[in-house]
Amino acid sequence: MNAPLRAYELQAQAGTLHLYALFHLNLAFSSIEEARRGEVIAKSYWPMLDLAQDFGPIGVELTGYTLEEIFARDPEWVGRFRALIASGNIELIGSGYAQLIGPLVPAKVNRENLKIGNGVYEKLLGTRPTIALVNEQAYGAGLVPLYADAGYRAILMDWENAGALHTEWPRETRFLPQRAVGPDGSSIGLLWTSTVAFQKLQRLAHGDMPLEEYLNFVRAQRGDESRAVCLYANDAEIFDFRPGRYKTEEAIAQESEWSRIRAAFVSLKEEPSARLCAPSEVLSLIEHRQAGQPLRLEAAACPVPVKKQRKYSLSRWAVTGRDDIGINAACQRIYEGLIARNADESAWKELCYLWSSDFRTHITNARWNAFCARLRNVEEHWAPSPPLFVSDAGSTDETARHIDITTPALNARLDRRRGLAIDALRLPGHKQAIIGGLPHGHFDDISLQADWYTGDCVFEAPGEHKITDLEWAHTRVRSSDNGDVVVYAAIATPRGNIEKIMRFSADSARIEFDIVFLWDEIPRGSLRLGHITLKPEAFDWDKLSFATHNGGEHVERFALKDQTVEHGQPVSFLVSCAHGFGMTEGVAEIGDDRTRVRVEVDRASAPLLGLVTHRRTGGSLFCQLVLSASELDETRKPSAYRNDPRRFRFAVEILKS
Repeated sequence: MNAPLRAYELQAQAGTLHLYALFHLNLAFSSIEEARRGEVIAKSYWPMLDLAQDFGPIGVELTGYTLEEIFARDPEWVGRFRALIASGNIELIGSGYAQLIGPLVPAKVNRENLKIGNGVYEKLLGTRPTIALVNEQAYGAGLVPLYADAGYRAILMDWENAGALHTEWPRETRFLPQRAVGPDGSSIGLLWTSTVAFQKLQRLAHGDMPLEEYLNFVRAQRGDESRAVCLYANDAEIFDFRPGRYKTEEAIAQESEWSRIRAAFVSLKEEPSARLCAPSEVLSLIEHRQAGQPLRLEAAACPVPVKKQRKYSLSRWAVTGRDDIGINAACQRIYEGLIARNADESAWKELCYLWSSDFRTHITNARWNAFCARLRNVEEHWAPSPPLFVSDAGSTDETARHIDITTPALNARLDRRRGLAIDALRLPGHKQAIIGGLPHGHFDDISLQADWYTGDCVFEAPGEHKITDLEWAHTRVRSSDNGDVVVYAAIATPRGNIEKIMRFSADSARIEFDIVFLWDEIPRGSLRLGHITLKPEAFDWDKLSFATHNGGEHVERFALKDQTVEHGQPVSFLVSCAHGFGMTEGVAEIGDDRTRVRVEVDRASAPLLGLVTHRRTGGSLFCQLVLSASELDETRKPSAYRNDPRRFRFAVEILKS
């Protein structure tokens, strides 16, 4: 084992290549049955400890849950793991109690997850980590102060995705420690992982790349000055074990894959001007002239960077899977129950487990059924009963296409022929509508030459005609005692009716939507709601921005000037959504410094994913905020958590400064 170097010694070795690696351990891995967890420990985790004994320091990251599961099955492994941490051969990397997706859960849940995880590390290992791997590399800027408050001094985040968003960063940025900046101005140390580098080591281990080719790749990372490169930051379970996720998984060769990794470490240890080090040692390079830069990893075009290739959109854990939207809503209901009843730590621990990412991707049938049963039991204990949907849809005596709604706070025109889409929403005394529709031909750009609406629903599936609610609405209009106007509607579609309640407030420029899909299921495809379309003439285009929460307590703001944003753009025929944002406190706003459109989502009904489109074209502006209830990717396998009709509740309000 190389002796650790002091900070000034690290900085003095110009041209040195500082190599660090960490292995991610996850016994909750979606496609591994619980009965095989002992096999994973034996085949993958024990050889990793041997590697650390001979070639450490290496980093090892695992959740508190995985640590508990290993201890329950093999306490001797935990004992050796603890000893290797004490000897400096292993550096413990943290992530919290469960591998939940930070930008999709409320800040309070993220705080509890980090706190409970630290307690488990302390109990079983006698220490707490000071560096964290961002779960699934799904980064929200609001997480920065939460990690810092939990005692972390640095986080690890994927370079390729963040770097692609920021071509203005100097070239050496990727090879040195930096600082990630939160929305409140706080910052935390930042170390880079690399998708390309970890896949190179995987290919070597799996026999797809010869050792010399791998070594040449590592050598090519050298520069004239000191650099740091993360050799590996991914799963340990894929070496000498196959999780069974993909049909294309190769058979395990007779030669141990861990032995190939050992051979690489033997060569790297002897490589001139290179040294193996612990992740935390790289922080000693923070005083380098191109290190320590305060960086915002996020961008308007991608509010939440994630790991690996573009198929790993935030939608992967929000609105795909078997029934991500359904189980996330159940977790939200439990969360609200825990808040209301001042729950103890054990209840928060269970919620963190239930919100884990692995139940939202390639989970097996047996594990899905067990998970749903466990989730229902917890929900029945903690969750308040949701309000009932009371339909009053029926035909009015009117035959007119448009319905004009007037309250003391707003004027709105609805299009009955288009499912009560909002043609225009105005404030009293103002001629200019703020949101509404844009007619066919408004834009010169052929890709935008369609009718654009506000308040509509669109479902699209591969190879099928889209299904919308842009059909004749059987409508009833009532006035409430408080002056609100309530509109009930039923719209027939090929898959069943869509029923809507729209409440127009008397006290504020606010419309509340309550929408139920009376469909047998939401099949594989994309279901998007709201389509809140800004009227271009109502806004200062240079001052447009949107704001929301992505797992933190502080609002994250994204300027839209000179930006082209296409969150809902398909990545491929298989992946329908490129980016999105979590709205983890249930709110998003879009607008300029005088007029803001506030969107509130009832996350207990359905924690919808936010998508923004923003384009200037042909002398006009297209700017729209959409709410996604379902997207398509390779994890999507419709299997409802509950068989109730799908209900979506959100509100749109105009705020004037």
